[in-house]
Amino acid sequence: MAKTADMSEEDFDRVIAVNLKGVWLCMKYEIAQMLKQGSGAIVNTASTNGFAGLQGMSNYCASKGGVIMLTRTAALEYARSGIRINAVVPGGIDTPLFRRLVSQPMMRDTRGNAMKRWGTPQEVGEAVVWLCSDAASFTTGHAMAVDAGFLAA
Repeated sequence: MAKTADMSEEDFDRVIAVNLKGVWLCMKYEIAQMLKQGSGAIVNTASTNGFAGLQGMSNYCASKGGVIMLTRTAALEYARSGIRINAVVPGGIDTPLFRRLVSQPMMRDTRGNAMKRWGTPQEVGEAVVWLCSDAASFTTGHAMAVDAGFLAA
């Protein structure tokens, strides 16, 4: 973690390459296949930090904001081809990586969400399943928050 002007170019590029370019590369080949088959659904993973900044994490926030805009743009480009493209926007999700990245006092501080708890990977997975299902057939270009109300505040 480093302030924007103190971050190394290597750290900035590494996060952008994984979080943004990685999503773009996946979509590039997913879309090509879905155009051949005539339809499909893509769900990208962004973060609440694509909407809300976090000090010391400008590279991460920029990458996740980029995923949201990449999702929205591609959704507009391919909607008439039968391809729906959405994103999930998780807040604090209780995973081993999340626990390593945050301090224990922060793990106990749930003031940022209305439900006063961290989410589970299964809860994010349920949102992905819905976005891929026929129940979401009229949904494209949407960045669905799965964040216990964090972005609503």
